[in-house]
Amino acid sequence: MKLDGALYPWRFRVLVSLLGIMVGAIVWRIVDLQVIDHDFLKGQGDARSVRHIPIPAHRGLITDRNGEPLAVSTPVTTLWANPKEMQLDKTKWPALAAALGQDPRELAARLEAQATKEFIYLVRGLTPEQGQTVLDLKVPGVYGIEEFRRFYPAGDVTAHMVGFTDLDDHGREGVELAYEDWLAGVPGKRQVIKDRRGRLIKDVQVTKNAKAGKTLTLSIDLRLQYLAARELRNAIVENEAKAGSMVIMDVKTGEVLAMVNQPTYNPNNRKTMFPASMRNRAITDVFEPGSTMKPISMSAALETGRWKPTDKVEVYPGTLQIGRYTIKDVTKTEGPILDLTGILINSSNVGMSKVAFDIGGENIFRAMSAVGLGQYTGLGFPGERVGNLPNHRDWKKAETATLSYGYGLSVTALQLVHAYSAIANDGEIVPLSILKVDGKPQATRVMPEQVAKTLQGMLQQVIEDTRGVYRARVPGYHVAGKSGTARKATIGSRGYTENAYRSLFAGFGPVADPRYAVVVVIDEPSKAGYFGGLVSAPVFSKVMSGTLRLMNVTPDNLPNTPQEQAQAQPAASKGGRG
Repeated sequence: MKLDGALYPWRFRVLVSLLGIMVGAIVWRIVDLQVIDHDFLKGQGDARSVRHIPIPAHRGLITDRNGEPLAVSTPVTTLWANPKEMQLDKTKWPALAAALGQDPRELAARLEAQATKEFIYLVRGLTPEQGQTVLDLKVPGVYGIEEFRRFYPAGDVTAHMVGFTDLDDHGREGVELAYEDWLAGVPGKRQVIKDRRGRLIKDVQVTKNAKAGKTLTLSIDLRLQYLAARELRNAIVENEAKAGSMVIMDVKTGEVLAMVNQPTYNPNNRKTMFPASMRNRAITDVFEPGSTMKPISMSAALETGRWKPTDKVEVYPGTLQIGRYTIKDVTKTEGPILDLTGILINSSNVGMSKVAFDIGGENIFRAMSAVGLGQYTGLGFPGERVGNLPNHRDWKKAETATLSYGYGLSVTALQLVHAYSAIANDGEIVPLSILKVDGKPQATRVMPEQVAKTLQGMLQQVIEDTRGVYRARVPGYHVAGKSGTARKATIGSRGYTENAYRSLFAGFGPVADPRYAVVVVIDEPSKAGYFGGLVSAPVFSKVMSGTLRLMNVTPDNLPNTPQEQAQAQPAASKGGRG
């Protein structure tokens, strides 16, 4: 190129050449950064990256009916690691292992085995102080996350009722699972800037606020829960029994005031927990209720109008043959003829069967179905079983008889206490609830009022008669109830297990104005006997006594004071002279 008239043409050429070199250098650098050495830009981007980190939200509080905490969320620290990053400095691994309480060789082997990964949990659920102690070591690749963990103040006493959560704070058993959507919080988000090592450079803003879970108020009374748990545990130990359950219910509101089982577990320490201890047997275990069904069958007889409490039935000689099947009375009755109340007092299978033959199996089935047997309770509790209430197109004598005295059907302890609540509540039944009930619930009449009141008096005599279940008596109160003893069915085959029984007692009080129903189930007592009146009745007595006193129920069976006795004596003498 020739530049005409230029005094110094070489200067122009030099300038153009320099510009060309500069452009070439820039192009080369762009190619270098984008294609060859792209890690540089990636690193710079990471060093100035905007991240969103979760803001943990704690679960809702669970309390008893009086506001006592049953499940609370406490802040904890979870430590995680980037094994790939940790490979850069292995000298601090022993100190990290010591701080975590782990074996140094096991920790090193774990980190080496996962060296290509960028995330593993080191330990979860540390207290904030413990977590900070580890983070203060400033081990490269070790980071912390703020989380919440459930704590259960009542421990094993409320374990089956409340349940527990898993490591991710999701409900896994009990109320924690049943009301997961209500209790679970909604995590928030926070926008931050972190460097490539994950260190926080700047907290920019909260983009979404965390929303805590809602509080849940249960129907149970922690005082009654402790009372029931203590007495059931003592009964299991004293009778060397396999397991047991107990339910206390308010018959007016349908609220479950206590529900306990043995064996149980500590939800705060699950290292020694075994599956059998986790079962809420009161709602998951079904059994034949035995003689505790006789009052329900008796209600069917009274409702037909064909029978009155004073009507007589011949029970001699204590056996009744139906084809190849023999019905027997377990204990010797007080005579060859019993009235209906006497059938309940003596728990006569023969007498109950003869009454059942007269009214028919269909009437007994309807009476049992009306009080909720063979149906879901509506609690929505995880694992609840419905049991079995058979219905037949053609009711044969054997099927009618066995159903009348509590065999051939299966129920849960919760269903049994619900059924007895209908008798106690003058023939009306209200829905069961494990949540505190505000106001008066809608009741459904399932039994004529006069029939229910008649049964209340009959069941009072079952306890207070000279041949009655005296171990169930409650000092200062008139109470009513019925014992039961049922053989345990063989698992996986027909028939019954030899020398394996369930001891039962179901009752309510005070009779003057029934308010509380209690069911006690003792599984396979093996020490001093197995009859319900011997094993379960004393437990009912202690629990009902404590319940009535804790709930400030006025006694209705106090002995006369010396002054009242003195006033009554002259009147009696005067009457004697006449």
